[in-house]
Amino acid sequence: MKIALMDSGNGLLAAAAAVHRLRPDADLVLSSDPDGMPWGPRTPEDIIAHALDCARSAAALAPDALIVACNTASVHALAAIRAELEPAIPVIGTVPAIKPAAAAGGPVAIWATPGTTGSPYQRGLIRDFAAGVEVTEVPCPGLADAVQYADSAAVNAAVAAAAALTPRNVRSVVLGCTHYELVAERIRAAVQPLLSPAVPRLTLYGSAEAVAAQTLRRIGAAPAPDAAPSGRLTVLLSGREGSIDPASLTYPEGRSLVEAAAVRP
Repeated sequence: MKIALMDSGNGLLAAAAAVHRLRPDADLVLSSDPDGMPWGPRTPEDIIAHALDCARSAAALAPDALIVACNTASVHALAAIRAELEPAIPVIGTVPAIKPAAAAGGPVAIWATPGTTGSPYQRGLIRDFAAGVEVTEVPCPGLADAVQYADSAAVNAAVAAAAALTPRNVRSVVLGCTHYELVAERIRAAVQPLLSPAVPRLTLYGSAEAVAAQTLRRIGAAPAPDAAPSGRLTVLLSGREGSIDPASLTYPEGRSLVEAAAVRP
């Protein structure tokens, strides 16, 4: 079994690690675009072009499925990628976990990039899945870039700024960018002390686990977390085979993939 994941940068690590936990025997292909990132500031047409290139590089290795492990690419390019690759290769997009967060009860905060915050796409998800629930959209300028480059000081500053904008009565935070899942506990540590004492432990909602499970369902594979970690890791950097960048290895998700696949950068 071979599962490919794509993102502009290391936002794909959380979903890749989730797939690995469910199927440690699966080969993984990580296709990112260091030459073209970040995708967020690009026009929709540019995002589609870069995402398609990233998807094609992964598809050339004949995976059983492709995960678009990027909210921005899922918004703008998912339809184009599916039109080109499916049905030969199932393509699974990433959607912020607004539905389960709202189902658990509000108030809910959605942390996302400035481009996604307030967008018709996110507002549509709130309308469809969180009607009647108090939802606050929180822009997080600079956080994805700080995570990408493992800039700890910049991560702390961006998280603190977003925490200051988060209402004191929220019960949960939706991580609306795949990069944010890599610093989830730092987000919890920043937000929890600011909440009202009446608020129970903050719940964070990411997408990685659900996307990994959905991918296995799409290809008819059952989870086998106890399988031998025999999967191999292939890293594509703007189409070129390479290694996981050192910044990604500062995160447990990146280290676990490299260690399990017996590949060294």
